[in-house]
Amino acid sequence: MKTYSIALIPGDGIGKDVTEATWQVLKGAASRGDFAIEGTTFPWSCAHYLETGAMMPPDGIETLRKFHAILLGAVGWPAEVPDSISLHGLLLPIRKRFVQYANIRPHRLLPGVQGPLRSEGFDILCIRENTEGEYSGAGGRVHSGTADEVAIETSIFTRIGVERIIRFGLEQARTRRKKLASVTKSNAQKHSMVFWDEVTDDVAKDYPDVEVSRYHIDAMAARMVLAPESLDVIVASNLFGDILTDIGAAIQGGLGYAASANINPDRSMPSMFEPVHGSAPDIAHLGIANPIAAIWSGAMMLEHLGEARAAADVMAAVESVTARGIGTVTSKDSTETITRAVLAALS
Repeated sequence: MKTYSIALIPGDGIGKDVTEATWQVLKGAASRGDFAIEGTTFPWSCAHYLETGAMMPPDGIETLRKFHAILLGAVGWPAEVPDSISLHGLLLPIRKRFVQYANIRPHRLLPGVQGPLRSEGFDILCIRENTEGEYSGAGGRVHSGTADEVAIETSIFTRIGVERIIRFGLEQARTRRKKLASVTKSNAQKHSMVFWDEVTDDVAKDYPDVEVSRYHIDAMAARMVLAPESLDVIVASNLFGDILTDIGAAIQGGLGYAASANINPDRSMPSMFEPVHGSAPDIAHLGIANPIAAIWSGAMMLEHLGEARAAADVMAAVESVTARGIGTVTSKDSTETITRAVLAALS
């Protein structure tokens, strides 16, 4: 029997609750299949930072390297630790060191979930470049605290970085409706985004069966609201992908349904799976966090590990639960209630 070793990082706030809920569901899926999963929990979080001065220990990356995958709950507690520290101290190092260059976020309405749009028949896969671009961290500040203070943030785009994310998107489009939308702002950013367009044109030549379209970020934001059913796969830079996927979460009913995967496509290092709703300090410890986004992320993890049938079973269980109105209204059902319903549907 195949056994998968999973690193669990519950993190902060509601991350702890939704990680526990997801782990119960994943264990249930494994018990019905011909594989096993074993989890090791790490306390890395803002609380850990306040205790130790670091979001994770110096050997954290090497510790995680031995696992098949990483399941993350949520990280952040801005009242105690600045987001710039929690992000750059845990999430970004994991994404970059494990070359998780493809951030995948599915956007569709689950049965029984009502979104804010008239259109309901959309199924969008947003693919965000995850390791460079606008979030490269290059830059600095000089003359700090004076009237002459200067801050510089430099976006870095490499040919290998742009080419591999475009190619990944095209491969995904081939398995779906064979449509890819590349998002830039090349009319204003004449260096980095024109470069992105040129690389997209070069790579697209290898995929004549995929229809490739270009959009500027503002036009794509409008299209996701006005005509989401016209979109299939979207590929964008780190910043633009970050913005568009929040729109995607909004149109699919809210952050409680926003799943994500940080993928190392060649599988040479572990990939990481996480809901994108954050730690939600305002409702932490109330027991009302919706675990569906985290469970959906767990299903994406199973699929990445090669357990496609188990992943499909988990999603079928989630969809049967939301179709009955469970987990479809904010704060109506407790985390435990939703989790028990998914487990019952799974069995």
